[in-house]
Amino acid sequence: MNLNELRDNPGSRYRKKRLGRGIGSGKGKTSGKGVKGQLARSGVAINGFEGGQLPLYRRLPKRGFKNIFRKLYAEVNLETLSSAIENGKLNASSIINEDALRNAGLFKGKKFSGVRLLAKGKINQALNIEVSGASVAAVEAVKQAGGSVKLLSPARDVSADA
Repeated sequence: MNLNELRDNPGSRYRKKRLGRGIGSGKGKTSGKGVKGQLARSGVAINGFEGGQLPLYRRLPKRGFKNIFRKLYAEVNLETLSSAIENGKLNASSIINEDALRNAGLFKGKKFSGVRLLAKGKINQALNIEVSGASVAAVEAVKQAGGSVKLLSPARDVSADA
């Protein structure tokens, strides 16, 4: 085998179709775009355009509502909390707040309005937790372990008498 005998595998390289190179090429003159009109021009962006007819997305009824003032909470389960304490990322004797949870790497990002404690898993230690929200079951589980949950947002007071 010599260098001049080296070839790519058949079909591995695709040669671009050369447009507008005479009628003998099969794609000459108008380059397969027809005659005049919007589609023959460059820079066409007509997704959803139906030639003046009312487009489908405007004919169909609109449903639902997206609240632009909604709050997005980072969810932290009891099992992730207990595993972070076992791994030494969190100190069980100090108050566990949102900054401590973020520094421990239990959630990332700035898009969250706060942290919500959920009851998946079990907890064995008495913890003092300060979070924006918590489920009733999570508050019960922490109180059964001898700890306390303080909710920072006054919107829903779950732990008041639970």
